[in-house]
Amino acid sequence: MVLRKNILITGASSGLGEGMARQFAARGRNLALCARRTDRLDELAAELKAAFPGITVVTRPLDVNDHDRVFTVFEEFRGELGSLDRVIVNAGLGKGQPVGKGRFDANRQTLETNFVAAAAQIEAAVGIFREQREGHLAVISSFSAIRGLPKNLTAYAASKAGISAFVAGTRVELRRTGISVTEIRPGYIASEMSARSGSTPLLTGAEAGARALAKAVEAEPKMAYVPSWPWVPLSAVMRVLPAGLLAKFS
Repeated sequence: MVLRKNILITGASSGLGEGMARQFAARGRNLALCARRTDRLDELAAELKAAFPGITVVTRPLDVNDHDRVFTVFEEFRGELGSLDRVIVNAGLGKGQPVGKGRFDANRQTLETNFVAAAAQIEAAVGIFREQREGHLAVISSFSAIRGLPKNLTAYAASKAGISAFVAGTRVELRRTGISVTEIRPGYIASEMSARSGSTPLLTGAEAGARALAKAVEAEPKMAYVPSWPWVPLSAVMRVLPAGLLAKFS
């Protein structure tokens, strides 16, 4: 396994991003953390540096929908750390609404953030990796990428399916370079996003979920469901589930 010392995580001020930052800090990695909420981001950075004084933690405010700013921030992080060994594209949104109910604004924002903004992050990361001739791209997709889902998950599932295809194509493009590409499909892990969804079945706790995510990212597979149980067997079921039962995953 290649040691990736300098790790960039987007959407790091809360949820899965914050959890992964804590896990990698405990492993002695230097961190480049960005998010919209700089107060929480700076609190996290101060906490991690105090707990693990041997690491470097740098932060930047970033709204990933500001695509030009994505490229600027990633380059600034590389300048501060000397290199970027791994970029975890994590920032995302889950505020979709049922189609045709007058909330195209929410669905558009979900699609733009989870697909277009994620694609911008991938472009910025891979551009740097091409120059370095090495690096690891890890993209946090979702179990929902497997197939279309109804209700509030329609736009969300579509955005994740889209970015999953984008990641797959990127992997093929980079197959003969020193760049590794991983897609992570989390199941239900406790976070602010899952809390807004109300009662969620098969929910994994935040800390356990963060440990599983970090372990999966470190292994650098092409694709992984996290946690593997029960989401690996459920992924097979999901592909053949009758349409009438899909609401169970909404």
